[in-house]
Amino acid sequence: MSKIEINSLRTPLGRVRGLGSAKTGTHHWWMQRVTSVALLPLFLWFVYACFALAGASYAETKAFVGSPVNAVLFLVLIGFLFHHMASGLQVVVEDYVRPDIRRMTVVLAIKAVCVLLAVIAGFSVLRVAFT
Repeated sequence: MSKIEINSLRTPLGRVRGLGSAKTGTHHWWMQRVTSVALLPLFLWFVYACFALAGASYAETKAFVGSPVNAVLFLVLIGFLFHHMASGLQVVVEDYVRPDIRRMTVVLAIKAVCVLLAVIAGFSVLRVAFT
């Protein structure tokens, strides 16, 4: 064995299979924390909006959502919410679903559904705000 092989932290099986650190775990972990922190004030604003609009007419709701600040806050909430949800579900799937092909299929399905739902929700906000 050479000196490089002795000092390697990879297992022999990991070297044979070509597996090792993907170098993306830290980024994934940080993005979950960043979206969590961003969702706190956005969720509080959303709760406020729900209470403020309770019993409001469609015209009042449309005027509230049509405000540029509120429309942007709704869109940011939708983006962070679905990104955070997809990220969290991906972690669960990566931890518990085997074999690899099934795991990859489920993760791709989760991401596709989250993107689809985010687009529908964003379109709905824009439709109410600008019609």
